[in-house]
Amino acid sequence: MTSRGIPLDTAAIMSTVLEGILYGFSVLMFIGTVWALIYKRRVRDVNRLIAAVAIMLLTLSTAHMIVNIIRLEDGLVKYRDTYTDGPAAFFADVSQITYVIKNAIYILHTLLGDGVVIYRCYVVWQSSRIIILPSLLWCCSAFTGFSAVYSVSQATSNAGNIFTKATGQSFFALTLSTNLISSGLLAYRIWKLECNVSALRTSNRTLTPILRVLVDAAILYSVVLFPTLICFVCSNNGQYVMLDMLMPIISIAFYMVLIRVAISKHAHNYLSTTFHTRGTTSETVREDSHPVKPLQVHISHFTQIGDNSTHGIGNEDLPSTCKVESVKEPSCAV
Repeated sequence: MTSRGIPLDTAAIMSTVLEGILYGFSVLMFIGTVWALIYKRRVRDVNRLIAAVAIMLLTLSTAHMIVNIIRLEDGLVKYRDTYTDGPAAFFADVSQITYVIKNAIYILHTLLGDGVVIYRCYVVWQSSRIIILPSLLWCCSAFTGFSAVYSVSQATSNAGNIFTKATGQSFFALTLSTNLISSGLLAYRIWKLECNVSALRTSNRTLTPILRVLVDAAILYSVVLFPTLICFVCSNNGQYVMLDMLMPIISIAFYMVLIRVAISKHAHNYLSTTFHTRGTTSETVREDSHPVKPLQVHISHFTQIGDNSTHGIGNEDLPSTCKVESVKEPSCAV
């Protein structure tokens, strides 16, 4: 396959630099993900499956970054005079073990990321039938991906690019379809739930932020994967740059969903606690600013004895607990 576009050695340098920048962001987001998983939680309450996936994504991204650095050093320094055409010929040699390992890591990383999206879709829908199509696409992606890696591992130094159009286009198209379908089903389910409960909601808590970040993650992944497919179809060397950028982007798309959900949850808990505390304080302040004073009653006494009327009129300020007695009236508590 005759490649076009930028030289392969230039593509190798660009891809390694851009991947390194994005890898740094993914490491920071991994730290945020760990915080989201363990913040104010006991060890037994941590979602171990999600934690394991996050660690695996970081491990694969780190391994891919290391292989890229080794490959760059081999092509530009160690074997730069071994090939007649220089470093560009080294990066075109698909029989290099670093090239095989690099592609195998990419396939595993992509399948892991797509599998997480399918799992989220299953959790939200609570139905196995809804993920039949994404699961079939995922299986086809795994088959074509590992077939391509096997072909590369059996290649010779003059075999050219074994990541051929048939397997390459199929793999990219399948993984793109898997991600879009799963993310679409997930977003639709959350949107439908939000519409159903919006009329009955008694608080300000909403699923819209979660829906938005899921859509953003799907768009981020698709925006990079679609140009990769276009470059592969056109036999453009820009595919190598896009492929290396996809590694940390898959991890970032996974991390950003977990972090956004955790932030939304903690913000809701903080606001609930704050308003509850303020309400209690306000009631206490009102009670302190208007203390209850003893009720005082102004009473006039009138006493009549026999035929001779003796009028005694007096004024007394009595506490509210006193009892007022009269000859003709029963006693009453004020």
